[in-house]
Amino acid sequence: MIPARTIGTTGLALSRIGFGGAPVGDLRRAPSDAEARALLQAAWDAGIRYFDTAPMYGTGLSERRIGDFLRDKPRDDYVLSTKVGRLLVPDRAHALQVYGGDRRAMPFRVRFDYSYDGIMKSYEHSLQRLGLERIDILYIHDLGHFSQGERYDETLKQALDSGLKALAELRATGAARAIGAGVNEVPILEVLMDHGDWDLFLLANRYTLLDQVVLDGFFERCLRAGVSIVDGAPLNGGILATGTIEGARYNYAPASPEILDKVRRIDAVCRAHGVPMIHAALAFPLGHEAVASIIPGPSTLAEFASNHAAYTTAIPAALWDDLKREGLLHPGAPPPETPIL
Repeated sequence: MIPARTIGTTGLALSRIGFGGAPVGDLRRAPSDAEARALLQAAWDAGIRYFDTAPMYGTGLSERRIGDFLRDKPRDDYVLSTKVGRLLVPDRAHALQVYGGDRRAMPFRVRFDYSYDGIMKSYEHSLQRLGLERIDILYIHDLGHFSQGERYDETLKQALDSGLKALAELRATGAARAIGAGVNEVPILEVLMDHGDWDLFLLANRYTLLDQVVLDGFFERCLRAGVSIVDGAPLNGGILATGTIEGARYNYAPASPEILDKVRRIDAVCRAHGVPMIHAALAFPLGHEAVASIIPGPSTLAEFASNHAAYTTAIPAALWDDLKREGLLHPGAPPPETPIL
């Protein structure tokens, strides 16, 4: 079994390596039902016991596939998280357009709703899609400027006026054992910490080999407040896996020349130590005590095997020292103890 880390006083413990469920919902990356189940089975066989999903991922497909896989597993043997803030509205024409006419697409479109009623509906709908009797962790999903853009003021007001009350009630009644937020940016988490009592945050793209700004205050605030971090998208959208190939993507967009140059320099240090850059990228976040779990999202068995190999490989301490010496890693970044597994 993969070692686990407890989440505050919730009674939950997350396996240090989790399963990010976005790819099993994305038909554009072509996982069939059988391939998705094989991927989930490989994760289970490897000892992964934390599974994360969301209504957004494949407009419900990820939740359905993960729920179908977990249904015959002992319910207390795993931890499941999903997200609230998006409701799925029937719209087959929209779904077919998004997925290029693929008739396997779930026939919905997304509508943001962070109100009290919207959060409660989102929770109930997720239970139905999952086909499971409970959800352990609920994250309010994609608040903040990065995701909301011009809707930011409106959706934040919805959340602060009543949505956070709904989350707190779901935790107080035991419908969820922990609550948090799943986002791609730190400023919205600072706002939420001023307005609520949180157990953990799922923070994507913000504590990686390319970005450690959270060490300049935010992680310390989390530690003081007893808030754990789940590290999402540790490969910054793929570039820390692919390197500087043509079309390399950083944070869901084409990588800038500055990012490409930094990746080349990181890769050179890793190569000098005989360590694949992806191995260093997947191990690095687990060095920080605030990080309870990391949830890469493999879409194939080969990707899963590659990711898992990163956790069973020892990385020389000198690699982290050299990255700091070259100005490529925050001087206060704690190195992980490897192998992780």
